[in-house]
Amino acid sequence: MEDNLDSVPCSSLAVESSIRVSAAGAIWGLCLGPYQANQRGLKGMDKAFFVANATGKFGLKCGFIAGVFSVTRCGLQKYRGQQDWVNGFIAGGITGAAVAAGTRNWSQVIGMAGIVSVLCGAADYVRPA
Repeated sequence: MEDNLDSVPCSSLAVESSIRVSAAGAIWGLCLGPYQANQRGLKGMDKAFFVANATGKFGLKCGFIAGVFSVTRCGLQKYRGQQDWVNGFIAGGITGAAVAAGTRNWSQVIGMAGIVSVLCGAADYVRPA
């Protein structure tokens, strides 16, 4: 993320990080898809469709996660006027809750929000200023 956030809109940072992490997720899907297809015993076109579907799913999920985190963290930095670990902690909690919201299980939402929040806050805490 840029150090000079006054000149870069949060939406631009969110789009950039979404595209980058979506590409990484798609690559992960290309690596994991054939393995999972082999485990299921798929062959031919069924395997190709399964790999393509896995690639798209991983890319979209990873891009969504990156976009939510980036826009939340950037917005918090602009609102608070500080670049510290608290922004990553809060943005991680919101991102974790957004990821787990599809489960509709409050214990999983709270657990995921807590885990991601702590990891993101710790990553921001140890990052040099």
